[in-house]
Amino acid sequence: MSYPSMADADGRTLGAEEIEAVSRVLRTGMLSSVWGTEVRALEREMAALHAVPHAVACSSGTAALHLAVAAVAPDPGDEIITSPISDIGTVAPILAQNAVPVFADVDPYTGNLDPDAVAAAIGPRTRAILGVHLFGAAATGLREVADAAGVPLIEDCAQAWLTRYPDDRLAGTVGTIGCFSLQQWKHITCGDGGLVVTGDATLARRMRLFADKGWPRDGGTRRYVSLGLNYRMTELAGAVARAQLAKLPAVLADRRRTARRLVAALADLPGVRLPADPDRHAWWLFPIVLEPPLDNADVAARLAADGVPARAGYLDEPLHCAPVLTDAPFYGTSRYPLCTPPADRLPRYGWGTRPNAERLVTQTLLVIQWNERYTDEHVDRIAAAVRRAVTG
Repeated sequence: MSYPSMADADGRTLGAEEIEAVSRVLRTGMLSSVWGTEVRALEREMAALHAVPHAVACSSGTAALHLAVAAVAPDPGDEIITSPISDIGTVAPILAQNAVPVFADVDPYTGNLDPDAVAAAIGPRTRAILGVHLFGAAATGLREVADAAGVPLIEDCAQAWLTRYPDDRLAGTVGTIGCFSLQQWKHITCGDGGLVVTGDATLARRMRLFADKGWPRDGGTRRYVSLGLNYRMTELAGAVARAQLAKLPAVLADRRRTARRLVAALADLPGVRLPADPDRHAWWLFPIVLEPPLDNADVAARLAADGVPARAGYLDEPLHCAPVLTDAPFYGTSRYPLCTPPADRLPRYGWGTRPNAERLVTQTLLVIQWNERYTDEHVDRIAAAVRRAVTG
């Protein structure tokens, strides 16, 4: 039995609406969002969906995070605390702004940042906390830590479209800035694209300038008032993203319905820890945490042999162990900014420093690909395969 995939048409919601959206843009002859209307409309619709006054579109989810990091304006050598379990796109913007990524450890069952570990990592140069809603589960408790430290919270919502906190607030609206991805593998897609949301007009303007070479288009003159890159989204991408955004509630409803079915089917299975609160989870992937002596690599291999799209650990190594952090130069032959803190504040990277994250990746975390096009039969086959893999 094959499973719908986000790499193929059978696992995406792309259809007539997106074709019409692209055709609409092409008929105008204007593909640039500087003078077009689609991207501005997408920003308004994104802001309305999240009940915030400001949204800014850009070229990727990584770009969205870069806008956010640039907007909170760390000085060179300032620290930003983040998660060791994420895509490198969470960390690269920190380094690109000459700030130092500090990895706090994670909860051993959700993989989200442990608020107590984040609080312990706060130091005199902490400039922000960048939390990741891993796989679509809300990373709770971080706003309180950020407020106590007097620093902004940036939410990485790339995997967390319409994720809700326990109090029903949407992911992206609890922190100072929320960052979203429209990459091929996300809940909705325009191939590559990003969006940020914020309630802060000053930060919104900084991000808009940073995405457009520091050029304020509302001034009537060609002046570059601040450092910025070209992270603009095209009108074609914006039009497709608008059509996809309209489909987002249905995508989440379908993913949650089938996830609830799998949670119920596996609830009595010994040695298996499942996500809580499935109706608030976004289910980008379906994560399972295995209790020893179960081993994630062994169970993932059994599932793969059964045709189930699953893998062990999500990452080959947590980010604090990646060569780009432990060994590689960043600018020429320099490892700046990691050479700037005092010796007693140099960040510790490498194996043995974030035990919960390391255990999840190497021993306990199993992820199953998830898709809004899964049927009850898909879910029931996955449930039966998981039972065989765990008990056999």
